[in-house]
Amino acid sequence: MNNEQLDFAPCGFLTLTEEGNIVYINDTLQSLLGYSHDSLISENINKILTLPSQIFYQLYFVPLVKVKQVEEMYLSLESIHKEEVPVLVNAKQRKKDGKVFIDCVLIKMQKRNEFENELLEAKKVAETALEEKAQANADLQQALLTLEKKQEELLILYKQNQQYKLETEKELQLAKLVQKTSLTKPLHTEHLQTEAYYQPSNQLSGDMYGFYQVNEHTYGIMIVDVMGHGISSSLITMSLHSLFQKLISAGSKADIVMKELDQHLHTLFQHNEEARHHSTAIYMLIDTKKQEISYINAGHPGAVWQPLNGEQVELSSTIPPIGLIKGIQFETSIFTYTSPGRLFLYTDGVSDIIESNTLLSIIKAEKQTSLIEMKKKLISLINKELPETDKNDDKCFIIIDLNEKLLTYP
Repeated sequence: MNNEQLDFAPCGFLTLTEEGNIVYINDTLQSLLGYSHDSLISENINKILTLPSQIFYQLYFVPLVKVKQVEEMYLSLESIHKEEVPVLVNAKQRKKDGKVFIDCVLIKMQKRNEFENELLEAKKVAETALEEKAQANADLQQALLTLEKKQEELLILYKQNQQYKLETEKELQLAKLVQKTSLTKPLHTEHLQTEAYYQPSNQLSGDMYGFYQVNEHTYGIMIVDVMGHGISSSLITMSLHSLFQKLISAGSKADIVMKELDQHLHTLFQHNEEARHHSTAIYMLIDTKKQEISYINAGHPGAVWQPLNGEQVELSSTIPPIGLIKGIQFETSIFTYTSPGRLFLYTDGVSDIIESNTLLSIIKAEKQTSLIEMKKKLISLINKELPETDKNDDKCFIIIDLNEKLLTYP
């Protein structure tokens, strides 16, 4: 089929480069979106995608089309008049002259309210026919036939919507399981012991943590909180998790870990600033032999150090959140502890429910309580205060005891 035939095909067609730039788009799709002839050539695909679809395109479409053909993927386009146009996309990758191209066929989806409007119009025709006695029988019969047809169409659409809802729910449950499985198990060693609490506001969370033993005396601790919550935040969180897990397990220093995470976020949204997400984060590299903590706090609520004997120390934010500003200098802060104590890290979903001053008081008062009991008390307080607040954010905290063999446990 030549380009002239494709231009007037009853469906949209476009060809993209591997980077997502448009090299061909047929007249059918250009007219649907309100653009003039060839005005979208060389533009990035993000120009005609809604913000949620831009994220979905980067995280699902691009990886999938590289390994197999994309079939009936749901995306939302955005017309030149900022109107949403839902479509089903079929796509396949091909190579020509050593270059990679992606051919896409786009079919417009009918919206449910169009069927409902037609039903209302059919009903109006039926009521009008009853009032006009001269043609009452003929008009009524026609209206009833139309109504029956539209009811059948609506029933089909309803079944499709129910199936889509069921499949979406299964996918969300699977994603929730994958995200929960990614959480690291508590560490229990001679010099360090950990416990954590993690509760998403919905099925998926923008919060993530991890603790890893690098060697006999070194441990990496990470907690991140991507802006917002729900599906988009959780997708970004999981992409950050896979990166920091690899970096920390390799024993990377704090400035290297933060720099790589920051660069990942900037690269992810390099084609559209409006879709950009940033994240607060704390990374700590704990050396129990040197009794030294190297850390960077990127816009996150301050971590709290509570020694058994001594005053609390807050490890406050030292730089802006990652993914927010390009060119940040990541300078590592070093904290030395001289006696056993407890570290407490948390996301703002916790401090939104329990005020910071109250948290600090609890940590100080319960400094000799076991990790398990401390965790139970904080969870109980969160659950008690939650019904009285309007906050609905992801909630996560980590408790770490250093030189635990010197502490008192039941």
